[in-house]
Amino acid sequence: MKKYYTRVCNFYYGNNSKKLVKQKKSFPLKGNLEISFDKIEILTRKSSKVIHIKKIKDLSKNLKKKIKKDLKIITKKNKNFSNFRFNKNPNIMGILNKTPDSFSDGGKFYKNDKASKRIIDLVKSGSNIIDVGGESSRPGSSDINENLEWKRICFLVKRFGKKYSLSLDTKKAKIMEKGIKNGVKLINDISGLQHDKQTIGVLKKSNIPFVIHHIQGVPKNMQLNPKYKNVLLDIYDFFEKKILYLRKKGIKHNKIIVDPGIGFGKNLKHNMKLLSNISIFHSLGFPILLGISRKRFIKDISGKNDSKERLGGSLSASIFAIMQGVEILRVHNVHEIIQGIKVYKELIKK
Repeated sequence: MKKYYTRVCNFYYGNNSKKLVKQKKSFPLKGNLEISFDKIEILTRKSSKVIHIKKIKDLSKNLKKKIKKDLKIITKKNKNFSNFRFNKNPNIMGILNKTPDSFSDGGKFYKNDKASKRIIDLVKSGSNIIDVGGESSRPGSSDINENLEWKRICFLVKRFGKKYSLSLDTKKAKIMEKGIKNGVKLINDISGLQHDKQTIGVLKKSNIPFVIHHIQGVPKNMQLNPKYKNVLLDIYDFFEKKILYLRKKGIKHNKIIVDPGIGFGKNLKHNMKLLSNISIFHSLGFPILLGISRKRFIKDISGKNDSKERLGGSLSASIFAIMQGVEILRVHNVHEIIQGIKVYKELIKK
């Protein structure tokens, strides 16, 4: 049986969006009147077509039923959790790598005093949540044991877990348990909840919000030769199957975030396909998180104009993402990214 996918497109912003929604000429995205759409792309594994929302009535009975079901999900507001506010976009997840070997800032915040100052600065700059990790996931990196990982981050988690909103970047169940006991508000497992068999039990017992992250392979080999039949639809199906599996395992809440894992088992072509069509994931019904800050695709595109922090590429990719309705951005340069977004949103007011 042919499977159909719905991707919303042709977005409107600000006052113009509110006007069109009130005139019933566009639909609000996730209940947010500040961003709406009036066209959808209907995809299968072999074809795609873009239609105006007025043309939905002309579709076949079964397809119309499917599209209307997707639109009900796409236009429904997500409930707030983990200090995220989904009535406005975007939310900012600041990055704190407590590692000596992360791809961008490894070692920069390895000492507790510098890491502590970094967390305070990220909060002051406007981060909704700080993603704290003690194990590098850069391409080619190897796993470390849980004792070393916890030793790296325990000071920060114990000091700030109940004071600020922290996300825990780990794939190990015992680290998750320790973090939850110390007040972390979100679990961000880059393995897609697949590394540790105990993880789902911890998530179910604690009822804590979490991220479903996509990765092909593991950090050590993920960039050797990633392949997909259709990267966009393959990853969509991955999320759909994972959510169904979690429901069967007893996780019933909707405090779930999906992250397609830019750079995690993807080449430039894969990353570009995902980013340019990122709005397809809205039909899953959960907030979308993107980690695009300082990623390799920026270097691949910019060539001789690459730079150490890749701030220009990170900012432009972030603005494109919020134009597609992405709700959460995971970034290093929190202050500058928020500055750029504020200016952009002011410029598009009408």
